[in-house]
Amino acid sequence: MEEGKWYVVHTYSGYENKVKADLEKTIVNRNLQDSISEIAVPVEKVTELRDGKRKEVEKKLFPGYVLVKMVLNQETWYVVRNTRGVTSFVGPGSEPVPLTEEEIANMGIHGERRVMKVDFNIGDEVLVTSGAWQDTVGKIAAINEQKQSVTVMVDMFGRETPVTFGFNEVRRR
Repeated sequence: MEEGKWYVVHTYSGYENKVKADLEKTIVNRNLQDSISEIAVPVEKVTELRDGKRKEVEKKLFPGYVLVKMVLNQETWYVVRNTRGVTSFVGPGSEPVPLTEEEIANMGIHGERRVMKVDFNIGDEVLVTSGAWQDTVGKIAAINEQKQSVTVMVDMFGRETPVTFGFNEVRRR
């Protein structure tokens, strides 16, 4: 049996989960489980910190796109392309192009990404909530979203010193 490859399908924005559900039903109805093996709508869990309260939300990594692992032939192309909400395959013209192994690894299709978003701004006064600096107050000098950290200017021996903390180690005063 031939191993399927991952293809990217463009959908109407907001229809990603509906397209996934409709495709899953069609696969069962047409007995295509051997040809279309997996459908993914990659998401990341984002922890938002607002006014000191944490809220976890799921956000789509690629809004408007669904990933389909399949053996490309006339029947599978037709089924996917004619699913309600699908506008096209990603590729030149109408020719679908499979993703490379490297692209798949970088997309986090199977892994779940966790990200924390905060409503801090440079200059905000924060309180350190854990570690050696617990209960220390300082002002935010820099925010690094990628590393999920903030640099806080704290008073050390009468001198302003930059110290880096994770988003979860500080809260707004």
